[in-house]
Amino acid sequence: MRASRSCTLALLEVRGLSAGYGRARVLFDVELELGAGEVVMLTGRNGAGKSTTLKAIMGLIAREGDLRFGATPLGRLEAFEIARLGLGYVPEDRRIFTALTVAENLQVGRRAPRPGLPAWDEARVFALFAPLAAMKERPGARMSGGEQKMLAIARTLMGNPRAVLLDEPSEGLAPLVVRQMAAALAELKRAGVSVLVCEQNAQFAARLADRAYVIERGTVRPA
Repeated sequence: MRASRSCTLALLEVRGLSAGYGRARVLFDVELELGAGEVVMLTGRNGAGKSTTLKAIMGLIAREGDLRFGATPLGRLEAFEIARLGLGYVPEDRRIFTALTVAENLQVGRRAPRPGLPAWDEARVFALFAPLAAMKERPGARMSGGEQKMLAIARTLMGNPRAVLLDEPSEGLAPLVVRQMAAALAELKRAGVSVLVCEQNAQFAARLADRAYVIERGTVRPA
C-alpha cells in the first residue's frame, strides 16, 4: 500500500471540505483524492468523521469546499444528480427496501452501462455475492445484516458506477461474511471500479488498498 498518490488521473477530488450538522462542525478542510481504478481506504476511530466525509461528498449534508468528480464540480448538485454521474454510495446502515425482494431491490438500482467499464447485471452481482442468488424472492426484511450489506452493495453496482463510496462494509459482520466482503472488494478492484472505503477495521481493506488516509477529529492526513 502506497503512502502517496501515483500519477493516476484523479477521478474524485476533494479540496478544503468542511461540513457538519447544524452548528456543529465535524470536518475541517479535508483533502483527498481517488484515482481511476484505485481502492483508497479512509480509516479512523468511531466518531472521527468517516461517515460524515462520505455523506458530504454525496451532498447529503451541508458542506463547503471544492469537490469534483471527473470534470464535474459537485458543489451545486443534489445527491441524485451526483449518483447519475456514476458515483455510487453504500451507507453504513444499508438502506435497502425491506418490503421488496432481493430481485426487486436490484431492479430499483439498475442503470445503463457506462462506456469503458464492464456492465453489471443480475448475473454478475450474483456471481460476486453467491448467497444472494439463492434468495432472489426473499424480502429484505427477512435477511441478516450481512446479507443486507451484500444486497446494498449489489444494488449500487447495478447502477454501473464509475466509483463507489463504501461505508464500514465489515462492521458487525461474522468472520465468514467479512471474508466474502473482502473478496468482493478485490473483484471490484480487478473490474476497474474505483472505491473509497471507510473502515475502522484497518486490516480489512489494508491488503487491497492502494493508498490510505487517516481521519482524526475531522481532519485527514495520508497514512
